[in-house]
Amino acid sequence: MSNQNDVSPEQARIIQEKFQRRVTLRNEFLKLRTDPFRHAGSEGGSVFDPAFLRFQALNVSYAEFFKPTGSAALKGIALLFLPMFGLGYVVWNSRQANERAYRSGEVAYKDRHFRIA
Repeated sequence: MSNQNDVSPEQARIIQEKFQRRVTLRNEFLKLRTDPFRHAGSEGGSVFDPAFLRFQALNVSYAEFFKPTGSAALKGIALLFLPMFGLGYVVWNSRQANERAYRSGEVAYKDRHFRIA
């Protein structure tokens, strides 16, 4: 196996160990998930995973540990204000072009958008 895909014997051993650990954990999860007697207890059908609980707690408390930095400010500006100003500029530009065409007489009144009659 060590000669396949330019993998050293040490890397192949590590990959094999990771695969075996993944298979073991998956089988344990499936065993716990499909146990019909879990519903009789107080746990219900869900499997308690402490790592997933830590991950959820981290995501919930993310705002408490936020540190305002320059890069965070730039990301906020880029994600919040630039799209609004960009869309506003596109709409303003198209309306200016339409108004210019209406005032110069390039578009007849009957062909205009949003006419009254």
